[in-house]
This record gives sequence, structure tokens and C-alpha cells, in this order.
Amino acid sequence: MQNYFDTICAITTPLAISSVGVIRLSGDRAWNIAQKLFSKEIKKGINYGWIEADGNKIDEVLLLAFKNPNSFTGEDVIEIQTHGSPVILKEILGLLINNGAKMAERGEFSKRAFLNHKIDMTQAEAILDLIHSKTSKFANSSAQNLSGVLTLKINEIKNEIKNIYAKIIASIDFPEDVKEVEYSEIENVLNNSTAKIDNILKSAHAHNILREGIKIAVVGNVNVGKSSLFNALLNIDRAIVTDIEGTTRDAITETIDIEGISATLIDTAGFRESTDEVERIGIDNARKYAQDADLVLCLFDGSKGIRKEDEEIFELGNKKIVVATKADIKECKNDCDINISSKTGLNIEKLKKKIYDEIMGIGDFETEFSTNQRQQARLKEAKKALETALVATKNYELQDLISIDIKSALLSLDEITGEVLTDKILNDIFEQFCIGK
Repeated sequence: MQNYFDTICAITTPLAISSVGVIRLSGDRAWNIAQKLFSKEIKKGINYGWIEADGNKIDEVLLLAFKNPNSFTGEDVIEIQTHGSPVILKEILGLLINNGAKMAERGEFSKRAFLNHKIDMTQAEAILDLIHSKTSKFANSSAQNLSGVLTLKINEIKNEIKNIYAKIIASIDFPEDVKEVEYSEIENVLNNSTAKIDNILKSAHAHNILREGIKIAVVGNVNVGKSSLFNALLNIDRAIVTDIEGTTRDAITETIDIEGISATLIDTAGFRESTDEVERIGIDNARKYAQDADLVLCLFDGSKGIRKEDEEIFELGNKKIVVATKADIKECKNDCDINISSKTGLNIEKLKKKIYDEIMGIGDFETEFSTNQRQQARLKEAKKALETALVATKNYELQDLISIDIKSALLSLDEITGEVLTDKILNDIFEQFCIGK
């Protein structure tokens, strides 16, 4: 990253034709640089006027002016709202740079907000999650993180551990004045803190799925209704459906929201013996998709029942749901998890719920907030350190040795909220952001 004291600028909206485009300036010289181009004296709040250069009017704009520390970055900030032409946005950005601003790097505005204590690390990562959220459920949990819910839960654990750690250190440093902490008190705190970490981690798998999404392969023999189900789940005619065997030769993928999970749905080629080279490649690819998918929908014609060639296909993949199709003709009485009819819509919504339960596991999980893999790794490290301290406590070992593991747990928790971070971790996180954020 460049010098922290540089005044930086960037276009914060997509470079595409739109009604409004936004350019952001942040730093000690933000007001001074913007004033060189703005037609009126800039005052705190909303300003209306023109961006001008060399006596020429560039664009009519709204200019929002924020004085530190009352801004997103904690610095002086200017946001220029222009008409959303990429040409205009680039021209104004160039004028700002020519007048002394530096082009912002990835995530630099958010990094400055973090360094100026406007947000902590869980909130910074929540911004990234909000930007990349694919479903409303994940967007909602990310918004909760941004509001500080995860930080509150982490701080609750940290404060409990800090208090017992402080008591132990005080008794070690001032043995004549401070009584040694009862081992039962230490054990109680360590048990409580470990239980709270477990409570957060129990939803880690679900949080990862909400963040990353899943892949669902639709497989089966020819003419069992794969493309029809694909279209029914999407509620659009995306895949070609005919009575001709081998209509689908290559996989078709689309993204769908299933109960708040972003799912990549893959319609694959129907299995059969074929002399057509292109179709054979499609069938081979279908096997690979089934093996790599998080869940396989194994389809068979429910009006005819399961045949031997169907059973061979159903061996593909780990997690699977066996789906009997064409229930509008005849329902299958056994050998399947669900009967559906893509033609009438019978049980399509029930299938979505079954997919959700199969992937997430039946039962509730914590959606008040979400954790990412970095945070989960630090929580696991903290838990391991607390468990080591707990064993030592139960064995009545020296409390200065117990305090070492408690301190280790605190450092791991501090990494989650950002009190302790290396430059590499800091840069790795913010380099995932887009320029302008």
C-alpha cells in the first residue's frame, strides 16, 4: 500500500453507463484538491455545482463533503456524484490525480477506516461479504456482522478470559497482596469460554455454505426429465426439452437461490451407449460433474420405476437425492426420496426444501451473524489453547504456566477483531476488495 498520508481517489461505482457515478477522495488534502475543480466554495454536507477545468464545464454534480473524524475512513472525505458516463468519470478522476491525489489501491478506503478505528476487522470482512453476497440470507448475516454482532460475541469471550488472566497475573506479580485465584474459578471460566466458542463454531459449516454456495448436478438416463426439472427449479425455459434422446449433450449451468443458499445447478447429458463422439464426451463430463458436486439429484422415470441402468448411475457422488419424475403420469411407491412432476410443478418446492435439509442438515443454525474460514481457524486455535489450560487447571499445575495458554487464546481472539494482525494478513484481507472500497 502507498503512503498512509497520501490523499487517495477512486471511482466507486461500476464503469458502465448509468444515471449516477461516484468518485471518492480521502485524506488531508481532499477538500483542497476538490476545491480546485468545484465551481463554488465547498461546505460541509451537500454541495451543488459544476466540476470545471481550464474554464470549461465538465459536469454538473452533487458534492458531499465530510470532515474527519465523521466519515467512513475517519479522514476528510469528498464524494462527487456525477452523471454516470465512463468518459466523464475518467476525466474527473484524471483531473483529481493531476491536482495531487493518488489513485487508491484495492480496499484502501476500508483499510484506512480500520486503521482509524472506524471499523474492526470483522466489520471490514463483512463489507467484503456484503459486496459479494449472492443471496439475501447471506447478505442479512453479513449486515449483522457489519453492525458489530460478531464482535460483541467475540469480545464477550475475550473479556471473560481477560478478567481471569488479570487475576492470575496479579497474584503472581503481587503474591503478598493478592490471593492466588481458586482453581475452581479458573476452571469455571475456561469451561464457559470454551462452550461459547463451540456455540459459534457449530454453525461454521452452514456459514461456509452460505458464503461459497454449492454445486448440484442433475443426472440420469436419457429422457427421464433432467432438463425439465432444471427448468422447473429455475422457473424459466433455460434448457432445451424434447422427446429426442440425447438432446442435452453438454452441461448447462445456472445459479439459483434455494432457501437462502446460492446453488449452481448443472444440467448434464443423459447416460446411454452412444457412437456420437460429442455425446460421449458430454456423458463423461456428466460423471465428473456428479463426482465433484456437493449434491447429486439422481433422476429416474417414476412412471416406469427404477431399472438396472438407473441404479448404476445412482452410485455416482456422495450426497444424493433420488428423484422419481413424471408423477403426473404415475407416482413411484418406493425406491425414491421424492416424487415430482416438472410439468405440473408437483413437489418442486418440497424438493428445494429437501435439498436445503440435505446440505445444511436438519435443524436450526445461527444466522444472526456469519464466520469465515480465517475467523474459524482463530477460534479453533483459541479453543485448543483454552483446553490445554483447562487440563493444567484440573491437574493443579502452576498458575503462571496456565496463564501462558490463556494468553495464547486471547491473542488468537484478538486476531479475529484485528487488535493483533501482521502486515501480511492485513494486506491479504484488503487486497480482496475492489478499487474504490
